[in-house]
Amino acid sequence: MKTIKDKQILVGADFAGFPLKEAVVAHLKKKGWTVTDVGVRSLDDQDTDLMFHRIGLRVGAMISEGEFERALVFCGTGMGIHIAASKCPHVMSGVVESVAAARRAITGNGVNVLAMGAFYVAPQMGIDIAEAYLNGELGQGYEKWENFYEYHKLAIDELDSFDYEAYKANGFRLKHLGDVFLPDQPLDM
Repeated sequence: MKTIKDKQILVGADFAGFPLKEAVVAHLKKKGWTVTDVGVRSLDDQDTDLMFHRIGLRVGAMISEGEFERALVFCGTGMGIHIAASKCPHVMSGVVESVAAARRAITGNGVNVLAMGAFYVAPQMGIDIAEAYLNGELGQGYEKWENFYEYHKLAIDELDSFDYEAYKANGFRLKHLGDVFLPDQPLDM
C-alpha cells in the first residue's frame, strides 16, 4: 500500500475540479510528494471516462483494493465525486471547504478520501486543506479526551463492515462490534 508516511497520495479530478487539483498537486510535488493522478490531466481532454463519477469510482476502487492509504479528489462541488467514491467498500469519504473541517475529517472521522469543490475552494485554501488532511491522523489532538480514538475507531469499523440487508433484517438496528464510552468533555476541542 502506498502510504502517507511515504509521501504517496492518489488524486483525481474532473474538468471542473482540474484547476484546484493542479494547484494542490503542484504544491505537494514541491514538498516531495509522489502523486498518482487518475483523472483529467488537461482541460482539452474530452475522454468521457473522466466524468466526475467515473473518476470517483476509480479512486474509490484503488482505496478499496488497498493500493493507496488516502486520496484527494476534486470536482465542481466536491459532492458528486465524493458520492461516487463512497460507493466502494472501505471508503470513508468526506467533502470539506475549510482547514478545520479537513483536520477533523482525518483526526475525528478517519476519512481516507477527501473531496473538495473548485467552485467553492480557492487554490490557496485547497493547499491549506490538503496540508491539514495529510498531516493528521485519527485521534491526533484529542489525546486528553479519554477513549476518543477507541470511540471513533469503533464507529469506523462498524461503518466499514456495514451490511444493509443484515441491518434491515435486524429491525434497522446495528449489530455492535463493541461499545466505548466517552467521559464528559467540552465540545470546543
